[in-house]
Amino acid sequence: MPEMNVPSVPVALTIAGSDSGGGAGIQADLRTFAMHKVHGTSALTCVTAQNTLGVTRVDALPPEAIAAQMQAVIEDIGLQAAKTGMLLNIGIIEQVAQCLEAWQLERLVVDPVMVSRTGAQLIDDDAIACLRSRLIPLATVLTPNRYEAQILSGLEIQSLSDMKTAAELIYGLGAKAVLVKGGSMDAELRGVDVLFDGDRLQILRTQQIQTQDTHGTGCTLSAAIAANLALGHALNTAVRLAKDYVTTALQCSLRLGQGQGPVGHFFPLLSPVIPSDHP
Repeated sequence: MPEMNVPSVPVALTIAGSDSGGGAGIQADLRTFAMHKVHGTSALTCVTAQNTLGVTRVDALPPEAIAAQMQAVIEDIGLQAAKTGMLLNIGIIEQVAQCLEAWQLERLVVDPVMVSRTGAQLIDDDAIACLRSRLIPLATVLTPNRYEAQILSGLEIQSLSDMKTAAELIYGLGAKAVLVKGGSMDAELRGVDVLFDGDRLQILRTQQIQTQDTHGTGCTLSAAIAANLALGHALNTAVRLAKDYVTTALQCSLRLGQGQGPVGHFFPLLSPVIPSDHP
Protein backbone atom coordinates (compact mmCIF):
# COMPACT_ATOMS: atom_id res chain seq x y z
CA MET A 1 0.00 0.00 0.00
CA PRO A 2 1.46 3.42 -0.92
CA GLU A 3 2.20 5.83 1.89
CA MET A 4 -0.49 8.44 2.53
CA ASN A 5 0.25 11.96 3.67
CA VAL A 6 -2.24 12.63 6.43
CA PRO A 7 -2.43 16.23 7.65
CA SER A 8 -1.75 16.74 11.33
CA VAL A 9 -4.87 17.06 13.47
CA PRO A 10 -5.58 18.62 16.87
CA VAL A 11 -5.01 16.41 19.90
CA ALA A 12 -7.21 16.10 22.98
CA LEU A 13 -6.62 14.14 26.18
CA THR A 14 -9.29 12.48 28.30
CA ILE A 15 -8.47 11.71 31.93
CA ALA A 16 -11.28 9.42 33.02
CA GLY A 17 -12.47 5.92 33.85
CA SER A 18 -13.22 2.99 31.58
CA ASP A 19 -16.82 1.89 30.97
CA SER A 20 -16.79 -1.79 30.00
CA GLY A 21 -20.23 -1.31 28.43
CA GLY A 22 -18.79 1.29 26.07
CA GLY A 23 -21.39 4.00 26.64
CA ALA A 24 -19.56 6.49 28.85
CA GLY A 25 -16.11 7.28 30.22
CA ILE A 26 -12.98 6.86 28.13
CA GLN A 27 -14.84 4.95 25.42
CA ALA A 28 -17.42 7.70 24.90
CA ASP A 29 -14.74 10.40 24.99
CA LEU A 30 -12.52 8.78 22.36
CA ARG A 31 -15.48 8.18 20.02
CA THR A 32 -16.54 11.78 20.45
CA PHE A 33 -13.03 13.08 19.71
CA ALA A 34 -12.85 10.91 16.59
CA MET A 35 -16.21 12.12 15.30
CA HIS A 36 -14.87 15.68 15.58
CA LYS A 37 -11.70 14.76 13.64
CA VAL A 38 -9.57 15.24 16.75
CA HIS A 39 -6.93 12.68 17.74
CA GLY A 40 -7.86 11.26 21.12
CA THR A 41 -5.34 10.33 23.80
CA SER A 42 -6.16 9.01 27.25
CA ALA A 43 -5.08 8.61 30.84
CA LEU A 44 -7.11 5.88 32.52
CA THR A 45 -8.04 6.57 36.16
CA CYS A 46 -10.15 3.54 37.03
CA VAL A 47 -11.69 0.43 35.51
CA THR A 48 -15.37 -0.32 35.96
CA ALA A 49 -17.34 -3.51 35.43
CA GLN A 50 -20.44 -1.92 33.93
CA ASN A 51 -23.31 -2.49 31.53
CA THR A 52 -26.66 -0.90 30.71
CA LEU A 53 -28.04 -2.03 34.09
CA GLY A 54 -25.38 -0.43 36.27
CA VAL A 55 -21.90 -0.67 37.78
CA THR A 56 -20.89 -3.84 39.66
CA ARG A 57 -17.22 -3.10 40.41
CA VAL A 58 -14.74 -0.20 40.32
CA ASP A 59 -10.95 -0.53 40.58
CA ALA A 60 -8.82 2.60 40.85
CA LEU A 61 -5.40 2.88 39.25
CA PRO A 62 -2.48 4.16 41.35
CA PRO A 63 -2.11 7.96 41.05
CA GLU A 64 1.48 7.50 39.85
CA ALA A 65 0.29 5.34 36.95
CA ILE A 66 -2.18 8.05 35.94
CA ALA A 67 0.53 10.73 36.08
CA ALA A 68 2.80 8.54 33.93
CA GLN A 69 0.11 8.22 31.26
CA MET A 70 -0.44 11.98 31.21
CA GLN A 71 3.29 12.68 31.08
CA ALA A 72 3.83 10.22 28.22
CA VAL A 73 1.24 12.03 26.10
CA ILE A 74 2.36 15.59 26.81
CA GLU A 75 6.09 14.91 26.39
CA ASP A 76 5.83 13.29 22.97
CA ILE A 77 2.51 14.09 21.29
CA GLY A 78 1.40 17.32 22.95
CA LEU A 79 -2.21 18.40 23.05
CA GLN A 80 -4.55 21.30 22.36
CA ALA A 81 -7.21 20.51 24.98
CA ALA A 82 -8.03 18.10 27.78
CA LYS A 83 -11.02 16.96 29.81
CA THR A 84 -11.43 15.20 33.12
CA GLY A 85 -14.14 12.73 33.99
CA MET A 86 -14.34 10.16 36.81
CA LEU A 87 -11.36 10.76 39.13
CA LEU A 88 -12.82 8.62 41.94
CA ASN A 89 -10.75 9.58 45.00
CA ILE A 90 -8.72 12.31 46.65
CA GLY A 91 -5.34 10.79 45.70
CA ILE A 92 -6.21 10.71 42.01
CA ILE A 93 -7.71 14.21 42.04
CA GLU A 94 -4.61 15.65 43.73
CA GLN A 95 -2.23 13.91 41.29
CA VAL A 96 -4.19 15.01 38.21
CA ALA A 97 -4.39 18.59 39.50
CA GLN A 98 -0.63 18.67 40.09
CA CYS A 99 0.08 17.54 36.52
CA LEU A 100 -2.39 19.94 34.94
CA GLU A 101 -1.13 22.81 37.07
CA ALA A 102 2.45 22.14 35.97
CA TRP A 103 1.44 22.13 32.31
CA GLN A 104 -0.59 25.36 32.59
CA LEU A 105 -3.01 23.98 30.00
CA GLU A 106 -5.13 26.72 28.40
CA ARG A 107 -8.13 24.57 27.43
CA LEU A 108 -9.40 22.26 30.16
CA VAL A 109 -12.95 20.95 30.52
CA VAL A 110 -13.75 19.62 34.00
CA ASP A 111 -16.75 17.29 34.22
CA PRO A 112 -16.93 16.92 38.01
CA VAL A 113 -18.56 13.43 38.02
CA MET A 114 -19.53 13.78 41.67
CA VAL A 115 -23.20 12.86 41.49
CA SER A 116 -25.10 10.85 38.89
CA ARG A 117 -28.02 12.24 36.92
CA THR A 118 -30.31 10.35 39.32
CA GLY A 119 -28.80 12.06 42.37
CA ALA A 120 -26.51 9.26 43.66
CA GLN A 121 -23.22 10.58 45.10
CA LEU A 122 -20.26 8.91 43.35
CA ILE A 123 -17.26 10.17 45.38
CA ASP A 124 -16.85 10.92 49.08
CA ASP A 125 -16.95 14.33 50.75
CA ASP A 126 -13.15 14.59 51.05
CA ALA A 127 -12.75 13.99 47.32
CA ILE A 128 -15.40 16.63 46.59
CA ALA A 129 -13.51 19.12 48.76
CA CYS A 130 -10.27 18.36 46.89
CA LEU A 131 -12.01 18.71 43.54
CA ARG A 132 -13.39 22.06 44.65
CA SER A 133 -10.08 23.47 45.89
CA ARG A 134 -7.53 21.90 43.54
CA LEU A 135 -9.09 21.07 40.16
CA ILE A 136 -11.98 23.45 39.59
CA PRO A 137 -9.76 26.58 39.67
CA LEU A 138 -7.81 25.14 36.71
CA ALA A 139 -10.90 24.70 34.50
CA THR A 140 -11.61 26.63 31.34
CA VAL A 141 -15.17 25.43 31.81
CA LEU A 142 -16.81 23.34 34.53
CA THR A 143 -19.86 21.24 33.54
CA PRO A 144 -21.87 20.21 36.64
CA ASN A 145 -25.25 18.57 36.36
CA ARG A 146 -28.15 19.73 38.54
CA TYR A 147 -27.14 17.70 41.61
CA GLU A 148 -23.45 18.55 41.34
CA ALA A 149 -24.37 22.22 40.98
CA GLN A 150 -26.45 21.96 44.17
CA ILE A 151 -23.46 20.65 46.13
CA LEU A 152 -21.03 23.20 44.69
CA SER A 153 -23.36 26.17 45.13
CA GLY A 154 -25.13 25.13 48.34
CA LEU A 155 -28.39 26.01 46.61
CA GLU A 156 -31.41 23.78 45.94
CA ILE A 157 -32.07 24.01 42.21
CA GLN A 158 -35.72 23.89 41.16
CA SER A 159 -36.02 26.62 38.52
CA LEU A 160 -34.18 28.44 35.75
CA SER A 161 -33.56 31.30 38.16
CA ASP A 162 -31.92 28.82 40.56
CA MET A 163 -29.70 27.53 37.74
CA LYS A 164 -28.57 31.07 36.95
CA THR A 165 -27.78 31.84 40.58
CA ALA A 166 -25.94 28.53 40.99
CA ALA A 167 -23.80 29.24 37.91
CA GLU A 168 -22.78 32.61 39.34
CA LEU A 169 -22.01 31.13 42.76
CA ILE A 170 -19.97 28.25 41.33
CA TYR A 171 -18.04 30.66 39.14
CA GLY A 172 -16.65 32.04 42.39
CA LEU A 173 -14.74 28.76 42.90
CA GLY A 174 -12.28 29.83 40.21
CA ALA A 175 -13.23 28.23 36.90
CA LYS A 176 -13.14 30.59 33.92
CA ALA A 177 -16.69 29.55 33.02
CA VAL A 178 -19.47 27.35 34.39
CA LEU A 179 -22.06 25.38 32.42
CA VAL A 180 -24.91 24.24 34.68
CA LYS A 181 -26.65 21.42 32.81
CA GLY A 182 -30.40 20.95 32.88
CA GLY A 183 -30.64 17.32 31.81
CA SER A 184 -32.00 16.33 35.23
CA MET A 185 -34.45 19.22 35.43
CA ASP A 186 -38.19 18.74 35.08
CA ALA A 187 -40.51 19.43 32.14
CA GLU A 188 -39.57 22.37 29.93
CA LEU A 189 -36.20 22.90 31.64
CA ARG A 190 -34.86 19.47 30.66
CA GLY A 191 -31.98 20.10 28.27
CA VAL A 192 -31.77 23.82 29.09
CA ASP A 193 -28.24 24.78 30.18
CA VAL A 194 -26.88 27.96 31.72
CA LEU A 195 -23.41 29.23 30.74
CA PHE A 196 -21.71 31.94 32.80
CA ASP A 197 -18.20 33.29 32.15
CA GLY A 198 -18.09 36.07 34.71
CA ASP A 199 -19.40 38.69 32.30
CA ARG A 200 -22.17 37.11 30.28
CA LEU A 201 -24.90 34.71 31.37
CA GLN A 202 -26.45 32.71 28.50
CA ILE A 203 -29.44 30.37 28.38
CA LEU A 204 -28.77 27.55 25.91
CA ARG A 205 -31.74 25.59 24.64
CA THR A 206 -31.92 22.55 22.38
CA GLN A 207 -34.65 20.21 21.23
CA GLN A 208 -35.86 17.77 23.88
CA ILE A 209 -35.34 14.17 22.75
CA GLN A 210 -37.67 11.54 24.20
CA THR A 211 -35.56 8.42 24.73
CA GLN A 212 -34.68 6.16 27.65
CA ASP A 213 -31.21 5.58 26.18
CA THR A 214 -29.19 8.50 27.51
CA HIS A 215 -26.16 6.77 29.04
CA GLY A 216 -22.99 8.82 28.55
CA THR A 217 -24.54 12.20 27.80
CA GLY A 218 -22.43 14.06 30.38
CA CYS A 219 -19.17 12.47 29.26
CA THR A 220 -20.07 13.05 25.63
CA LEU A 221 -20.93 16.71 26.13
CA SER A 222 -17.70 17.50 27.98
CA ALA A 223 -15.65 15.57 25.41
CA ALA A 224 -17.36 17.42 22.55
CA ILE A 225 -16.62 20.76 24.21
CA ALA A 226 -12.96 19.74 24.60
CA ALA A 227 -12.80 18.60 20.97
CA ASN A 228 -14.22 21.89 19.72
CA LEU A 229 -11.81 23.85 21.91
CA ALA A 230 -8.96 21.77 20.44
CA LEU A 231 -10.22 22.74 16.98
CA GLY A 232 -9.78 26.39 17.92
CA HIS A 233 -13.37 27.44 18.58
CA ALA A 234 -14.15 30.04 21.22
CA LEU A 235 -15.82 28.66 24.34
CA ASN A 236 -19.32 29.89 23.51
CA THR A 237 -19.15 28.29 20.06
CA ALA A 238 -17.58 25.11 21.42
CA VAL A 239 -20.42 24.67 23.92
CA ARG A 240 -23.14 25.29 21.34
CA LEU A 241 -21.58 22.88 18.83
CA ALA A 242 -21.19 20.28 21.58
CA LYS A 243 -24.85 20.58 22.57
CA ASP A 244 -25.88 20.11 18.94
CA TYR A 245 -23.71 16.99 18.71
CA VAL A 246 -25.23 15.48 21.86
CA THR A 247 -28.77 16.29 20.71
CA THR A 248 -28.30 14.38 17.47
CA ALA A 249 -26.50 11.56 19.30
CA LEU A 250 -29.60 11.27 21.50
CA GLN A 251 -31.80 11.13 18.41
CA CYS A 252 -29.66 8.20 17.26
CA SER A 253 -29.28 6.54 20.68
CA LEU A 254 -28.75 2.80 20.77
CA ARG A 255 -31.25 0.25 22.11
CA LEU A 256 -28.66 -2.08 23.63
CA GLY A 257 -28.89 -4.38 26.63
CA GLN A 258 -31.71 -4.62 29.14
CA GLY A 259 -31.31 -1.19 30.73
CA GLN A 260 -30.29 2.30 29.68
CA GLY A 261 -28.51 2.24 26.32
CA PRO A 262 -25.89 4.75 25.18
CA VAL A 263 -26.18 7.74 22.91
CA GLY A 264 -25.17 7.18 19.28
CA HIS A 265 -21.70 8.74 19.20
CA PHE A 266 -20.99 7.62 15.63
CA PHE A 267 -24.13 9.00 13.99
CA PRO A 268 -22.03 10.98 11.43
CA LEU A 269 -21.06 7.61 9.93
CA LEU A 270 -24.70 6.66 9.32
CA SER A 271 -26.02 7.59 5.88
CA PRO A 272 -28.63 8.83 5.94
CA VAL A 273 -28.89 9.74 9.63
CA ILE A 274 -32.18 8.27 10.72
CA PRO A 275 -33.02 8.79 14.40
CA SER A 276 -33.97 5.61 16.27
CA ASP A 277 -37.62 5.06 17.18
CA HIS A 278 -37.98 5.16 20.93
CA PRO A 279 -41.01 5.17 23.17
